[in-house]
Amino acid sequence: MAKRDYYEVLEVGKNASPEEIKKAYRKKAIQFHPDKNPGDAAAEEKFKEAAEAYEILSNSEKKKRYDQFGHAGMGGAAGGGGYGGGFSDIEDIFSSFGDIFGGHFGGFGGFSGGGRSRGGQRVSRGSDLRVKIKLNLKEIVNGADKKLKVKKYVACQHCSGTGAKNSSAHSTCGTCRGSGQVTRITNTLLGQMQTASVCPTCHGDGKIITDKCHYCAGEGVMRDEEVISIKIPAGVGEGMQLNVSNKGNAGRRGGINGDLLVVITEEDHPELIRDNNNLIYNLFLSFPEITLGTTSEIPTVEGKVKVKIEAGTQPEKILRLRGKGIPDINGYGKGDLLVRVHVWIPKKLSNEEKRALEKLQSSNGFQKGPSAAEKNFFEKMKDMF
Repeated sequence: MAKRDYYEVLEVGKNASPEEIKKAYRKKAIQFHPDKNPGDAAAEEKFKEAAEAYEILSNSEKKKRYDQFGHAGMGGAAGGGGYGGGFSDIEDIFSSFGDIFGGHFGGFGGFSGGGRSRGGQRVSRGSDLRVKIKLNLKEIVNGADKKLKVKKYVACQHCSGTGAKNSSAHSTCGTCRGSGQVTRITNTLLGQMQTASVCPTCHGDGKIITDKCHYCAGEGVMRDEEVISIKIPAGVGEGMQLNVSNKGNAGRRGGINGDLLVVITEEDHPELIRDNNNLIYNLFLSFPEITLGTTSEIPTVEGKVKVKIEAGTQPEKILRLRGKGIPDINGYGKGDLLVRVHVWIPKKLSNEEKRALEKLQSSNGFQKGPSAAEKNFFEKMKDMF
């Protein structure tokens, strides 16, 4: 099923202010909150959909990229997964956007703020990584499969990312009793208000390490390299950023991986110039060629093609080779190859060449302006108007 437009999901216009977008998301989140719609799978999906839309439209950089490239520009073709910005589950959404509801939401769970959580415990998230990848024109037109060797933090192999020397080298936190959170009840004019915060003793882990892993010093992550396969969709452009979910730095002590952000740079082609989805080629012809007509070889991304140049073709004429350009990243067809005709004027001529041109200069075919027949045609057109 195709993704809905993010503006349609939140029911806002493209010119909506950040505050209007935030207000629209809050309205949708309240309407489709899982606790308010228990057992309603459709409501849960709409809740996730609204969170995905807000995650993109509330970020000025991502919003600009979405406005330009649509869903394809948000990394879906690059192997991204999860809900929108890489949410792992509903609790991940709650902890990411809980601040919008002021820490608690009308008795419903999940909007208590703080870090990302799993089963009530706080789970750390690894940082995102950003890499640049240079593509030639053929890779941009056809798409490409790339393998990148990335230096990053990975889960410690010796402790499986737990940070403990062995499975018995930790104990349940006595402060939060393994929940990772401490709860406080405050009496207010509106009644009792319950708030939850990260446990100050275990920092949300729910357990205390009694004997740390010697290889990672209890962090659960180590510096290493990983070879990551990336699928680049056809039609990408300079500066576009693709998101590969869960391929960033590993989170400490079994946390969630960050994302890998792949920034596209374009390699200049020796003959073809990119203009959005069109390609431009400047064809230089000699005076005899453009006057008498000729056949020229035109470079394309896939190889050379022959194009017939009619006799008397005027300088700066544009010849269009349809479908020989760059595919639209949103799937709306391909651009064209535009061949711009130029006349190459020699700077030095031999005496014999000069005499030949001087002789031609006085002939009827080389007089300036349109011929008599063409003048009559233009006069008739003028009389019609």
